[in-house]
Amino acid sequence: MTAMRRSAIHSSAGRAAAGAGRNRVRIIAGKWRSRLVKFAPAAELRPTPDRVRETLFNWLGQHLDDLACIDLFAGSGALGFEALSRGAVRVVMVERDRAVAQQLRESARELDARDLEIVHDDALRYLAREGESFDVAFVDPPYASDLAARALALLPRRLKPGAHVYVESAQPVRLEAPWRALRQERAGAVRYALYELAP
Repeated sequence: MTAMRRSAIHSSAGRAAAGAGRNRVRIIAGKWRSRLVKFAPAAELRPTPDRVRETLFNWLGQHLDDLACIDLFAGSGALGFEALSRGAVRVVMVERDRAVAQQLRESARELDARDLEIVHDDALRYLAREGESFDVAFVDPPYASDLAARALALLPRRLKPGAHVYVESAQPVRLEAPWRALRQERAGAVRYALYELAP
């Protein structure tokens, strides 16, 4: 999740962050279960709430063994660290805010997180380059932006056939082929959905 989240994010996100401690998020399951991860006190940065993350990883099957994931607009790193905790073989976090990216590196050191790459860069610029392919992508940009749609337009070239993409947004994201909607839910002002890239 990026550092530029708008203030309209639903109150449950604030309660989730407060429950884990100020500027901290709790890893829900896996090898780091109940560990707290600090995130930078950047303006309006909020982690994806516990309940939403639990739903997401239920959709993905709880365990991400042998899957490579990319966490775009990483922010707190809640999604990327959760994926690693649940067995992802590799996670790349992309975050353009320098201070937020530095905190992600510090959190990674505290967890002794391996198979993790933290990239200080613009997510769209990263996707536009040639590079490795992923099985799962997390797309959680600032709500008051068109970044979700722009990232989804670039993602197919960086995903493996049948890859899954999680999208969190304030407004519905209308997608056509090659995307197929698998699950969609709403929690307060937040809409979140899981899509599959058609082979």
